[in-house]
Amino acid sequence: MEFYISATTDIGIRRKINQDSLSVRRLETRTGQMVLAVLCDGMGGLNFGELASASIVSAFTEWMYRDLSALSCYPLEDHTIRRQWSGLIAAENRRIRACGERYHCLTGSTVTALLLTEHRYYLLNIGDSRAYEIMGQVRQLTEDHTVVANEVRLGNLTKEQADHSSIQNVLTRCVGVQEEVYPDLFFGEVQRDAVYMLCSDGFRHRITEDEMQKYLRRPAEGSLQMKRQEEYLIELNKQRGETDNISVITIHTEG
Repeated sequence: MEFYISATTDIGIRRKINQDSLSVRRLETRTGQMVLAVLCDGMGGLNFGELASASIVSAFTEWMYRDLSALSCYPLEDHTIRRQWSGLIAAENRRIRACGERYHCLTGSTVTALLLTEHRYYLLNIGDSRAYEIMGQVRQLTEDHTVVANEVRLGNLTKEQADHSSIQNVLTRCVGVQEEVYPDLFFGEVQRDAVYMLCSDGFRHRITEDEMQKYLRRPAEGSLQMKRQEEYLIELNKQRGETDNISVITIHTEG
């Protein structure tokens, strides 16, 4: 299987600082090619949101180079990824909380991290950044940790009401705010000829899933075309009045 990767971030039309951080990297291993993608949406004053999101991305990148190469010599086990990533998040939560307390500033970040091997995916999520699998349909792989998402799950709000709620961005879980934070972890089979997408909430507010599928499904010219498609959808968001930072990562599986 071949992986084609692309990533784009934009400060948006109103913000002075881009507090999103992201990374997508390929790794050649003894068991085949892998891709690690991480996207974080920071929040907090005095630029600390930017630092919080960048710190988490850096921690996952260090994990990839320090630990993943060794782990990939053997079949990857779900429980191993769960244990190591949960420990990584706990350490980042302590680090970001300590920074906020030192400077008397509430700060934190969402995080969505996706590891793709040639057969299986490993996915972590905290907050309202998302991961999708795009094939014949658009399938959301993560669950939002927000007040309105909880209300939808309880049946108190419809999805349409949640999409127009004035508190749709109020988080119930993020890294750096609570004393302890527990990530959601998901595992599944990697689909061939699919697009896996990670995005901040700013990317998805003003476009539809039909538009995601139309412009991101099966890019014809590899990473360059993927980049153009990402940029087109970001500009579409901005034209429709999105005021947040806007970030997206796409990974096309071919084979």
